[in-house]
Amino acid sequence: MSSGRRPEHTAPPEVFYNDDEAKKYSQNSRMIEIQTQMSERAVELLNLPEGQTCYLLDVGCGSGLSGDYLSEEGHHWVGVDISTSMLDVALDREVEGDLVVGDMGQGMPFRAGTFDGCISISALQWLCNADKRTHSPPKRLYTFFSTLYSSLSRGARAVFQLYPENSEQLELITTQAMKAGFSGGMVVDYPNSTKAKKFFLCLFAGVSGVLPKGLGAETSASTMSNQVQYSGQRCRFKNMKGKSVKKGKDWILEKKERRRRQGRGVRADTKYTGRQRRPHF
Repeated sequence: MSSGRRPEHTAPPEVFYNDDEAKKYSQNSRMIEIQTQMSERAVELLNLPEGQTCYLLDVGCGSGLSGDYLSEEGHHWVGVDISTSMLDVALDREVEGDLVVGDMGQGMPFRAGTFDGCISISALQWLCNADKRTHSPPKRLYTFFSTLYSSLSRGARAVFQLYPENSEQLELITTQAMKAGFSGGMVVDYPNSTKAKKFFLCLFAGVSGVLPKGLGAETSASTMSNQVQYSGQRCRFKNMKGKSVKKGKDWILEKKERRRRQGRGVRADTKYTGRQRRPHF
């Protein structure tokens, strides 16, 4: 496979994301960092109520990296993915969300109004590809969006980070989303940068909202305060409003307590819990 070839042109997702590919999502630090940054941005665009625990859907959850961020933010979540290899990695990592094997092109199998929001990282563009003779990208997109619309509560948002191949794909995706009842549109971060440019489809269910501004665009200082702000270089936990720093003792105790409430086996707390260990050379 050439380095410039897109994954969706190589094989269907359930084939491309095999055991070897899935391992990268738990071992490659750069990949983990990128997934986490995009998940953070997607959650910011969801504009969830501050200080409130929400029930979220993660479409194309893979190994659960985006779900980890949702858990860190105090939310409950359900992840859907077509790759059993990726879901096996998520199980091995003991993610805190519930996992479902499913093809997003066949629709979301959830009751109406189940979720307070939805995120999806690097998955939606796969529906633009026909892996079988029976696959029709417009129909599969419409089936996905219409069932997702039903599963969201009124006023909820769905945010999709995606890698469109061209403008035709963007138009196809947006058209089917609007046809299914959503409002909203595309948010483009850093539009003038080749490497940092990111596409986020921000959709509103039932109630129209103001589309957030993309980051990195030329704006005056007076308008910057009204925008969703994000920087890949900042400390993720700088403004967490009282939440414990990841890997700190309080964070570890909170995570253990969440797992106890879920009925999982957790070791008892001791004076060594969360202790800083000396670096290994």
